[in-house]
Amino acid sequence: MMVLEGWDLVTSFYFMSLLATAEGPAQSPITVGGKIFASFMAFLSIGAAISAITLTFGPLFGSVVKGGFAYVVREEDKPKTRLESKDRLHSPSNQEN
Repeated sequence: MMVLEGWDLVTSFYFMSLLATAEGPAQSPITVGGKIFASFMAFLSIGAAISAITLTFGPLFGSVVKGGFAYVVREEDKPKTRLESKDRLHSPSNQEN
C-alpha cells in the first residue's frame, strides 16, 4: 500500500490493521502516535473478544462435541449388538433337535 497509495509506514500499518481486524474504515487519527495506538488496540480488542467467546462458550462447545462422539459410538455399536443377538438366537445350543 505504501507504493500504491503513497502512504508512509505508519499509515500503511494502521489501515492494514483495520482491514485485518475487520474493523473497516474509520476516521483516521491525525497523529502518528494515535495511528499506532489505534492499530494495537484493534489487535488487542480482537484478541480479547476471541478469548471472551472461548471462555464463555468453550465448555458448552466441549460438551456438545463430547455428546456427539458418544452418539456416534452408540450408533456404531447398534449393528454389532443386533448381530450378536441374532447369533445367540441361531446358535446350536439354542436349537432343539
